[in-house]
Amino acid sequence: MQTFSGTQAAEIVGITYRRLDYWARTDLVRPSGADASGSGSRRLYTYRDLLELKVIKKLLDAGIRLESIRDVFSYMREHVDTDISAAHLVIDGGSVVLCNGDDLIDVLRHGQGVLNVLPMSGVRDEVDRQIISIRPEPMSHTVSNDDETDGGATVVAV
Repeated sequence: MQTFSGTQAAEIVGITYRRLDYWARTDLVRPSGADASGSGSRRLYTYRDLLELKVIKKLLDAGIRLESIRDVFSYMREHVDTDISAAHLVIDGGSVVLCNGDDLIDVLRHGQGVLNVLPMSGVRDEVDRQIISIRPEPMSHTVSNDDETDGGATVVAV
């Protein structure tokens, strides 16, 4: 496993070493490679640590308070099985919403205010499958701009 020194981690993430040290001392992100264990020891950060540090920096840059970021990471570490850097976060002012599958979860309220996302990506395929099941014979019909369409798009059913 490749590790990075604190100086390297700070440079890669784009923060000061002092900030990195503070985050480690306050348990925001503890280095997974090796933690400092006294005078002369060095913290070693893994690639996953670097990803988490960069997410934290991005949240700070977006105006989210450090204390709120601590809450976000606490929630995500407990409830997100995938890599935190792969999560989709929606930021609205001081609110942070996690898009987890088809759910939107307000992580600062510890999962309260859950909204459902209704994906529309499969609508066309579903309608096409239903048309084929009702009319299995090949047909070619072009909807003109005069017909009811979604803004003048041409729809061809085969």
